[in-house]
Amino acid sequence: MGERTSYFPLGQSTLLPSEEVLELAKQRKSYVIGIPKESSRFENRVPLTPQGVELLVENGHSVIFQSGAGKGANYTDRDFAECGAQIVNTHQEVFQSNIVLKITALTEEEIDLLRADQIIISLLNLYKQKRESMQKMVQKRVSAIAFELIKDDNGCFPVIRSMSEIEGAAAINIASEYLSSSQNGKGVLLGGVTGISPTEVVILGAGTAGEFAARAALGLGASVKVFDNSYYNLRELERSLGQRIFTSVIHPPALAKALQRADAVLGSLRYLKSGDPYMVSEDLVKQMKPGSIIVDLSMDQGGSFETSMCTNFDHPVYIKHKVIHYCVPNVASRVPRTSSIALSNIFTPMLLKIGRYGDMPSMIKKDIGIANGLYLYKGILTNSYIGNHFNLPFKDIGLIMSAF
Repeated sequence: MGERTSYFPLGQSTLLPSEEVLELAKQRKSYVIGIPKESSRFENRVPLTPQGVELLVENGHSVIFQSGAGKGANYTDRDFAECGAQIVNTHQEVFQSNIVLKITALTEEEIDLLRADQIIISLLNLYKQKRESMQKMVQKRVSAIAFELIKDDNGCFPVIRSMSEIEGAAAINIASEYLSSSQNGKGVLLGGVTGISPTEVVILGAGTAGEFAARAALGLGASVKVFDNSYYNLRELERSLGQRIFTSVIHPPALAKALQRADAVLGSLRYLKSGDPYMVSEDLVKQMKPGSIIVDLSMDQGGSFETSMCTNFDHPVYIKHKVIHYCVPNVASRVPRTSSIALSNIFTPMLLKIGRYGDMPSMIKKDIGIANGLYLYKGILTNSYIGNHFNLPFKDIGLIMSAF
């Protein structure tokens, strides 16, 4: 982290007219960025690494870290302090910052600490959010950005994609662990060796998590079958993998046959069709091989299996119908160091961009991707979907910005 990082990519500033460079310099603003310790003991990730803190400090920002915030990802307070962060002991001190950045959704106690004109960047988790909490945030007159809704320059959701990549790969490691006798599994090696039929892995969902689960399973030599309700997703999956594998749209007889033979089943897609409460019925789970394992990555949406029940890292598995079920909702937190680095790689450039824009109106006008995650602007609800979900009044952000 030697030289001071420029706000511009190499050479970009020299290509701009001097008047425009001067204008951008005037717009830049230094923020105090607060990182609180997560209240959930099952959340081990931290949104900024020490390297991310160092970049922000080198570019004129201040970073306040609550003591112990990085412990779950094996970062010490000293790691952050040596990179320029100020270490404090309480939530109250962190929530005096201009920008508060955290992983999980705000708790009721944290909402009480908010003050007008703050910028909050966190998970929204709409379907677990309470109407009263949203009303209180409106009353606090804060601006809030849901990081799962932020888009990059390619129109993708970088946080969701990054965490899905990690969860997909981690799911195969989890399945391998619980198939071994060390976890009272059936003693099967997930993969393939000479002279022995390869382990059969079924993946429900050809999205990012499904793709990286397939990569990991194929790398171990397993036989992989992927089901999805979109032919386009299946075709893109094979294109990304660069090889032909067994793929199928969700046809109940074909799915039932695959589940009966599977040693491990990964669920990363919840709905078979609109309105269905789950994808795999309890009757199909009953037909699976004794000692096989289900890893359900859709627990934040209710689960892909009728037999799924939410678990945590203290008690991650249970057995039903002789099938092991792993149903922890935040699998990425199982590998918090990797996940934290991935998140910091997204949030650090984003915070630098916010500082470069100087104020919220400029940011909203100039960065569509970040603006896509904005759902509160100084206490005004700007997301129509959230407004309709909670039956709260909302305004179009474009109309608000027309006044600036």
